[in-house]
Amino acid sequence: MELLTKRISNPIERPIKVVQFGEGNFLRAFVDYMIDVANEKDLFDGSIVILKPIEFGSLEQFHKQECQYTLTLRGIQEGREVVTNRIISSVRDAVSVYEDYDKFIQLAKIETLRFVVSNTTEAGITYDSRDNFAAKPPKTYPAKLTKFLFERYQSFFGVLDKGLIILPVELIDDNGSALKACVLKYTELWNLENGFITWLVEACIFCNTLVDRIVTGYPKEEAEELCQQFGYRDDLLVTAEPFGLWVIESEKDISAELPLERCGLPVIFTNNQKPYKQRKVRILNGAHTSFVLASYLSGNESVLESMQDDTVRTFMTATIYEEVIPTLTLSKEELIDFANSVIERFENPFIKHALLSISLNSVSKWKARCLPSLINFIELYGELPKHLVFSIAALMSFYSGTELKEDCLIGMRDGEPYCIKDDREVLEFFASACNRKVEQFVQAYLSNESFHGQDLTALPGLSERVTEYLGWIRDNGMRKALEMLG
Repeated sequence: MELLTKRISNPIERPIKVVQFGEGNFLRAFVDYMIDVANEKDLFDGSIVILKPIEFGSLEQFHKQECQYTLTLRGIQEGREVVTNRIISSVRDAVSVYEDYDKFIQLAKIETLRFVVSNTTEAGITYDSRDNFAAKPPKTYPAKLTKFLFERYQSFFGVLDKGLIILPVELIDDNGSALKACVLKYTELWNLENGFITWLVEACIFCNTLVDRIVTGYPKEEAEELCQQFGYRDDLLVTAEPFGLWVIESEKDISAELPLERCGLPVIFTNNQKPYKQRKVRILNGAHTSFVLASYLSGNESVLESMQDDTVRTFMTATIYEEVIPTLTLSKEELIDFANSVIERFENPFIKHALLSISLNSVSKWKARCLPSLINFIELYGELPKHLVFSIAALMSFYSGTELKEDCLIGMRDGEPYCIKDDREVLEFFASACNRKVEQFVQAYLSNESFHGQDLTALPGLSERVTEYLGWIRDNGMRKALEMLG
């Protein structure tokens, strides 16, 4: 079977407008896909050069396939199972920053270049005072970017219209602001000229972004069958869910230069991304954290199984629509549409999302994702949201175990052990506290300010209600307790 190359895709040659730090599946199934759609609709007319910013790994397959690959989006939309296949031809080249440094730095001199995209993991946006300007390349991503931008500044003599728009998608708060701060630190460390600093501030736009799409990557077990359907071999094949969201926050409006919204793509340009982040964290992530532990103790293994379990599904939907959505600031229509899409994502038969994987670090996740909704609900309505309160009891039940191993605490479900993974101090607390009387266990957990950032026993009635629910679980089992909650 013929390997996918440009001979099959027959792409249009377009000017280079984007350099992309990172060759991973997420960027290829998200940003590169969106650029490809915009090109097809004659609204962007630009190509991408992928940069491999780390030493290990290989770009050999990218070069073999001339950077052409297939994206398969599959999931549930409007109640129907959908599968779409698309050859992505927006990527022109792939360059190793370490193995071909000169080619990398020459990209800075391309007149048509306008955007820098990156996904260097959460640890990628960092500052290291040991980084050396003379290195080819420097160690950290922000240092590499600083040197790249300095080369562009010098090549175009500091002309303001040759600045770049920086779009990091790393999963940290205010990623663009954090990246800009690191770049400015390197200008100081390396004593770069004041004109460059002025150019950075006035000519370059660092955007804060929020991204959302589950990318399942290369479908190893199904790849041969899919390639038979395509009629060609594709060793860069990537799969993902249809849902996507890219929120781009910038001081200046860049939507005309990056017209993704006009293509019908799920992109929001705004001067404040925080309401959208809050929506995602509290509805999508909060739903996960509030129901997965109860679902696992009810006998389920995956998110999909949970959605097929009427008792668990009723609990999850009541949490979202009755207790989380009323605390958020976006319009009710927007929030309900997003919540509906979340449920369709949970129902995706192509994603095997194990509940035990999601359970990792649930104590800190509950604080970040569920506690704000609980507190806001109490402030707004003067009463406790029973499903969110129950999720505390479910967490305490899931974390109950006394056998502490090197990397986890052992819990028991129907006589079978499971592994509870969290910070060591969290596991040690539960190992020592879970066998106390219910009231004492609840008091110890809720009053632990290192877990919640505050003493939750100060919230009127919370200790009593959690005690009641945890008692239900211990006396009747998780499934019966969920049914009793209603």
